[in-house]
Amino acid sequence: MAENGRLAGKTAVVTGAASGFGRAIAQRFAAEGAKVAVLDINADGAAAVAREIGDAASVIVADVSDGADMARAAGEAFARFGELDILVNNAGWSHKNSPLLEVDEAAYDKVFAINVKSIFHSVQAFVPHWRQIGRGVMINIGSTAGIRPRPGLTWYNATKGAVNLITKSLAGELAPDRIRVCGIAPVMGDTALLSTFMGMEDTPQNREKFIATIPLGRMSTGTDIANAALYLASDEASLVTGVNLEVDGGRCV
Repeated sequence: MAENGRLAGKTAVVTGAASGFGRAIAQRFAAEGAKVAVLDINADGAAAVAREIGDAASVIVADVSDGADMARAAGEAFARFGELDILVNNAGWSHKNSPLLEVDEAAYDKVFAINVKSIFHSVQAFVPHWRQIGRGVMINIGSTAGIRPRPGLTWYNATKGAVNLITKSLAGELAPDRIRVCGIAPVMGDTALLSTFMGMEDTPQNREKFIATIPLGRMSTGTDIANAALYLASDEASLVTGVNLEVDGGRCV
């Protein structure tokens, strides 16, 4: 852990941190001096990431779509850290890219529960603590899908549009409490959800069809998103709130 890192002395919870963007964010935060709780419903995956990080990391197993579970998880974080500085709402899910009427109600409910209602639960669980200590940073991982949607992902797109707007609304309401709320809108990345987003097998040829829609010519990586999250979480961004930072290679231009 870096004693003089950009997050030295800070504490953070990262949801969905057993893989993908969440794993990269947790790793980068720890490398920059933070103590990090790796929160995921996948206990084995979270434990593996915590082992990769080392002493700066610990595990919290929780379902972000369950309010009682998130309240318990917040209590664990407060007991472990004393005070919590940063929460990254990264956990997410998508229905498969497919014709509109092929997405059933169960998939609709699941994508809204994980992507949107989870933020409601996070607000309920963490904002009272931040109001008590007089500071806090929430970073919500949205998507370019909520800004420039792709066909076949209507209900996923809708959840990310909600995340983007919730971020701005929370920022306005919580600013008097010295709580900053920022978002990151990644373009499609090389994660476990990639074939789901594409709605087809993950092959080099199929990837090229989607990469062709990104002006800078590549998908996002965990490092890209972790770098953006690091800036927004750090004191360098002390006057930044309510933004949805597009990390998208120009996709939304």
